[in-house]
Amino acid sequence: MDGGESVRSGRSERSERSHRSHGSHHGNGGHRHHNRPQIPSRPGSNRAMSRGQGHDTDRDDRSVTIKTPGQEHDIERGDERIEVQVIPQDDNWGDNTTAITGNTSETGFSMEDLDKFVVKDTDRQAGVNCARYVGTALTVGLSAIAFLSPIAMILLPKLDIVQLSSGEYKPECKPECEGLLISFAFKLLVLLVGAVALFFRKPRATMPRVFVFRAIVLFLVFVLTFAFWLFYGVRIFKEKQGTYEGIVQFALSLVDSLLFVHYIAIILLEIRHLQPQFAIRVVRSPDGEARVYSVGVLSIQRAAVHILEQYYKDFDTYNPYLENVTKKHSKHSSTAFKVYDIDGNAQNQPGQQGRNRAVFPQAARRREAGHNDRFYDEQEYERRVRKRRARLLVATEEAFTHIKRLHDEQSPAIPMDPNEAAAAVFPSLARALQKYLRITRQQPRYTMEAVLGHLACCISHDMSPRAFVSQYLTQGAVVCGSEQEVKGTERWVLVCEQLLTRELDNKMVFQLKKGPVSLLCTVMKIPHFSLTEEMLHPKSNKFVLRLNSETSV
Repeated sequence: MDGGESVRSGRSERSERSHRSHGSHHGNGGHRHHNRPQIPSRPGSNRAMSRGQGHDTDRDDRSVTIKTPGQEHDIERGDERIEVQVIPQDDNWGDNTTAITGNTSETGFSMEDLDKFVVKDTDRQAGVNCARYVGTALTVGLSAIAFLSPIAMILLPKLDIVQLSSGEYKPECKPECEGLLISFAFKLLVLLVGAVALFFRKPRATMPRVFVFRAIVLFLVFVLTFAFWLFYGVRIFKEKQGTYEGIVQFALSLVDSLLFVHYIAIILLEIRHLQPQFAIRVVRSPDGEARVYSVGVLSIQRAAVHILEQYYKDFDTYNPYLENVTKKHSKHSSTAFKVYDIDGNAQNQPGQQGRNRAVFPQAARRREAGHNDRFYDEQEYERRVRKRRARLLVATEEAFTHIKRLHDEQSPAIPMDPNEAAAAVFPSLARALQKYLRITRQQPRYTMEAVLGHLACCISHDMSPRAFVSQYLTQGAVVCGSEQEVKGTERWVLVCEQLLTRELDNKMVFQLKKGPVSLLCTVMKIPHFSLTEEMLHPKSNKFVLRLNSETSV
C-alpha cells in the first residue's frame, strides 16, 4: 500500500508543477484554482493516508486538508482547501502486477547472474594444470597402445585366441622365424628408448594452441596402428589365413613403420628449427632493457616459449623501485611568484595594474634545466652507489679475515659450524650491507635468514668475500630471484594479431605480458648471405718504402 501511494505522490508533484506553469501562462485572468498554492505531499502524509485507508476501505474518495505554518493566514482569509485524492488499490495488487524490465526479458540477465560466468582463480589454475598434462597423457596412452600392439599380435596365436589355417595347436617357430623374433625384439627396444627420449618429457610450457607437428605425429601413429589391427582382425582372426611366421613378419612390419614415424617426429620436432632463420628483438617495458635472439622456423607460440626461456636466463630482475630513484622533487616545482603593490597605489594608477599580474616563468626555466638536473641526479646517485659498494666490500673483507679453518689455527679455539661462524661475523658487515641494499632498492627481496644462509654456504665452501658480495652487487637474473618473484608456474599472456600456430614471418610483432612487465618481440628475417671469392695475387702483395727528408724515417 505504501509503495502505491508513493507513486501517486510523485505524480501529484508533477501535476502540481504543470498546473503552476499553466497558471503562469494565463496570468491573473484565469480561473481561481490556477492561483491556489500547490503544496506537495510529504512522506509523513503518505504514511498517514495509508493508515487511514487501512481502517476505512469502503470509501473510495476522501478529502484531506493540509495546513502549513506559512499558509495559515491564507486559509483563514478564505475557505480555500487543498484536496488530495487518494486512488484506492486492491489488496492483491502484488499478484496482478506485471513488471517488464531488461532483467526479466528473454535476452537479458541481471548483474547478479554475472557471478555465474566469472572464472575464479582456483578454477583457472585447475584448468591450467589439466591442460598441462592432458597432452602428455594422450601421448602416453596412444604410444603405449602402438608399442604393445606388435607384442599382442605375436602372443595371440600362442594363447590359442587366434586359430591358424594349419590347425596347429601350438604354432612352431623355425630358425627363420626365430631370426625375425630377434630382430623384432631389438627394434622394439630401440623404439622404446627413442619414444621415451622424445615424447615422455615434462612439458616446458602450456601453449594456448595445439602443437601442430606433435598432433600430426600422433595422428600418424593412430592411423598406422588402426590399419594394422584392421588387417590383422580381418585376414588372420576372421579368415584364419597365414602362418605363425607370417604373423611375426606382419608384426615386424608394424615395428618398422613405427620406427619411420619416430624418425619423422625427430625431424619435425627437434631438427627442423635448429638452423637460425629469424632474429627476434625483445624489449622489456617499462625499463627498456633489450636483447636479440636468433631462432629457427617456429610457430609463434613456440617462439614465445623460447623467448621466455632466454628471458629468465639473460635479463636482470625488474625492480620497480628503481624507476624514481633519481627523481628529486623541488620545493618550488609548482610555485609561481607574483608581485603585489603593498601600498595600494595601483588602485589610483591603472597603468600599474599589470604589476599585479607579473609572473616569473618558473616552469619554462625548469623545462630548460630539466636535462641538467636529471644528469646531475644520476651522477650523484651513481656516486653514492659506488661509495656504498666500496664500504660493503671493505666490511666483507674484514669480516672474512676473522674466519679460519680449525686445522689451520695453531692456538686452541672453540670449533663452530658454518651457521655459527656466519652468525658471529654477520654483525660486522650487516650495516654496510643494509645501506647498500637500501640504496639499490633490494631490501624487500632479501631477509636476514636468507643472507645468513648464503654467508654460511660461502664460508663452508671457502668462497672469497667478493663471491659472497657478488649476489647483491647486481639485480641478478630473473630465474635467480627470490621465491616471491619466481614461482613454480609463471603465467604469461601472449598477444598477437596472427594465429598462434602460424610460423614466424618477417616484421611480425607479438607481445608477452605478466603484471607490470611486458616483452615486445619484433621478428626480423636473417638475410641470405652471398659470398664471392677474390684471389690475392702474390705480386700485388708487395710494398715499397717512400723516403722523405723531412721525416725521421
